[in-house]
Amino acid sequence: MPEENKLSSAETDVYAIHGADPEVLAYAMAKYSRSSLTMKESLAEISSQRAEQFLNTFYFQYGHRSIADLAHIPFAIERLSLLAAIALVDEQRWDGQERSTRYQNFRTSGWFTPNLGSHTQAFTSAVEAMFIGYNRISTGMLEALKAAIPQPESMKDEAYTRTLKARAFDVARYLLPLATNTSLGQIVNARTLETQISRLLTSPFAEIRQIGEKLRAAASEPAWNVQHDEARVLCQEVESVDGECGERVRDILLRPVKTAPTLVKYATPNAYQSTSRSELAAAATELMSGQTIDPAPVVDLLDDDELLEVELATSLLYPHCHFSYRQLRGQVAALSAARITELVELGTKHRGQHDELLRSFSAGHVFRFDILMDIGGFRDMHRHRRCVQLLQDFTDLHGYEEPVCPGQPSLAVAGLDEEYQAAMNASFAAYRQLRDCGEVEAAESAQYCLPLGTRCRAMFKMDFAEALYISELRSGVAGHFSYRRVAWEMFKAVQERHPSLAKLFRIEDVNDPVDLLKR
Repeated sequence: MPEENKLSSAETDVYAIHGADPEVLAYAMAKYSRSSLTMKESLAEISSQRAEQFLNTFYFQYGHRSIADLAHIPFAIERLSLLAAIALVDEQRWDGQERSTRYQNFRTSGWFTPNLGSHTQAFTSAVEAMFIGYNRISTGMLEALKAAIPQPESMKDEAYTRTLKARAFDVARYLLPLATNTSLGQIVNARTLETQISRLLTSPFAEIRQIGEKLRAAASEPAWNVQHDEARVLCQEVESVDGECGERVRDILLRPVKTAPTLVKYATPNAYQSTSRSELAAAATELMSGQTIDPAPVVDLLDDDELLEVELATSLLYPHCHFSYRQLRGQVAALSAARITELVELGTKHRGQHDELLRSFSAGHVFRFDILMDIGGFRDMHRHRRCVQLLQDFTDLHGYEEPVCPGQPSLAVAGLDEEYQAAMNASFAAYRQLRDCGEVEAAESAQYCLPLGTRCRAMFKMDFAEALYISELRSGVAGHFSYRRVAWEMFKAVQERHPSLAKLFRIEDVNDPVDLLKR
């Protein structure tokens, strides 16, 4: 061997890989632990059939789920409700983007109508009324913004109007019902996809279960080929010159690719989650019977000295009621040690061999924020993945927020406050009508009527680095005023408990008026 080749063979080799099927690539990477072959050599000898055989053995029989972390698959999920989108992205290992309520007009996006039988017309009328309100508020707020904020000579008309439209949409989005259609894209590994599908199939909402079925089918059927049309033309050109060569080219370029048929084929409804949900909900109802919901701040930083057993029991019950963590914990802490242990064990009672523990078992974080904010702002906070989030169901019990941004015309100044309140009250009335109709499916689907301005409660558990990161990022002047306020309150809570650490935060005071022409 020439000396230069000996030297080059000892050097680190780095190369990107393109064109391998996700499951084949996952198999090739998994072979690093069982073979001395290079990635190029592994991929050259692997077929999709061999990959399937390998995955059937090591993934399903031996529980090597980390192999599925190696297969990443992009999906587009289009025309799903905002309610379903929140459920879809509720994964701690998730990457994706959704349509923005700030930069897109949702007036023409349409909405999802659940199976409501005789209540369908009332539901449709309620949603139509909310969209009318959305349109009027966005139009009226844009006019108020233009009246209050002169256009700089250096700013083009298009940029001026586009920037203020985004501000107007920030206000109008409070009236978008959870039934509103949206679209999103996600790139997830097959392991996350499998747990996501299983979780969606376990949902009480028919729309969400159907999305789970469609995701499983999309991973098992031939994927859409971005270059299909160009490849087809090329194949025809080659075939016109050399038929045999053209067929070979066609087999390569137009071969149907199934992204993860083996890795998701056993994704089914999760009995552990569904049964535990029912029993924990019953336990929460029993424990809090006769209690009324106490007033709570926007952000409540919980004490960090409670017993782990108390935190686990409280966290298990929290998603299945509408009480604050602090109020719920007070009731749990008053129980006997034996009863607290029973509640904790209730969370593991139905766990199968390969089931991950319920998310509520993620405990022991020093910073735990119980947050009460509008659904629209929560959806932005929901994107943070380096923390544990426990969500409660959406309800009218906490009321709704009114959009207030320092330096921006208020609803009252714009002459829109009465119309906004009337629209909100009408949507809550429609929600209650469905909730109390006595039909299980219709009552469950009442949440689709709730607008994004509805307050919702969620627990965020994190370490110090994430508390600092969220506070800094979400307090920025370019952000939506809803989550800016939450980020500020998170910072103030940390500052009060750990004053010496406050100077580490590069924070924006959200009470200062902002330049509304800067994004």
